[in-house]
Amino acid sequence: MKKGSCRVPKDLNTLILVLVLVGFGLVMVFSTSSYKANQLFGNKAYWLIRQSIWAVLGTTVMVLISGFDYRKLKMLPELMTFGYIGMSFLLILTLLIGSVTKGSKRWLSIGPVSFQPSELSKLVLILFLARYLAVHEKQMKTTKGIFTALFLTIPVIGPVGIENASTSIILLAIAGMMIFVSSPWYKRFFVMIFLGIGAVVVIIGSRAYRLERLVIWMDPEHHPKGHQTMQGLYAIGSGGLFGKGLGKSMQKLGFLPEPQNDMIFSIICEELGLLGALGVILLFLLLLYQFIRIGMESMDLFGTLIAAGVAAHLGIQIFINIAVVTNTIPNTGIPLPFISYGGSSLFFLLVEIGFVLSVARHNKAG
Repeated sequence: MKKGSCRVPKDLNTLILVLVLVGFGLVMVFSTSSYKANQLFGNKAYWLIRQSIWAVLGTTVMVLISGFDYRKLKMLPELMTFGYIGMSFLLILTLLIGSVTKGSKRWLSIGPVSFQPSELSKLVLILFLARYLAVHEKQMKTTKGIFTALFLTIPVIGPVGIENASTSIILLAIAGMMIFVSSPWYKRFFVMIFLGIGAVVVIIGSRAYRLERLVIWMDPEHHPKGHQTMQGLYAIGSGGLFGKGLGKSMQKLGFLPEPQNDMIFSIICEELGLLGALGVILLFLLLLYQFIRIGMESMDLFGTLIAAGVAAHLGIQIFINIAVVTNTIPNTGIPLPFISYGGSSLFFLLVEIGFVLSVARHNKAG
């Protein structure tokens, strides 16, 4: 920033928005989980404390990474390749020895720490693909170059898609958007969309329970497994324009299963109303605008692609979560960024944003 300028740095704007969303998320985690936490653990703040620990850790790492010059990663091809191969190994290991939760192997325990490698895979894919696309910028102007880049995403997207369809779709969207940014040829982009839709169909059709979700989505009111969707819709409808007030939700009192997780947006609608929900969406849009602005003003393609990858991740995940809660698309387990309960999801998202802040900080440095 030039001397004497009153313009607020982009990284500060972004940091403030992130901290506001994280703080709001902690408030909503407590609001949605306190009743059940008190019943199960005798401590209303049980889930709030756990989420707060991850929020503090994630924010600390985010700030530390923001001071790191992201451009140095471009000069470390061996490290990036090793990290990508290691990520693929972790995902395969999760399929073999991971903990089973709700019928799927998604969690991996390393000592006392349990996390979802699929959450880390988003960060690893963004960094690896950003470097590859930036280094092979000329090749990305050819069809062969584009398909080579798509092929390189298989070691990560493939293992994830076996047990976690929703995350694999997000990874596909991230890869597609980053490739488009590196080579904005619309005809080829439409071909990628067509191939992406085909991949999604294969992923969904590979498991019977995924096809069942389509049936539930079409008529949740009369389907035996449509309870969660209907309770979420009841919560949204009962909130009205201004909501019932923070902490005054009825649906979180045992009607809506695990309201602090993927369905938390429905409780936001119930307690804060349409205006509160629109306020949250506005915060998300402002943050996405900041990411796009940072990417467009980056001095190199590597920085642009990092910002584009994180923006794609955040944007598609917000869209899927809200679309699921409103029954616009079939139900799938995707948390609302910054707000839903989930330590590994919040932590790795904050790490991603640390790299975007680094891009903003070093945009015009050197």
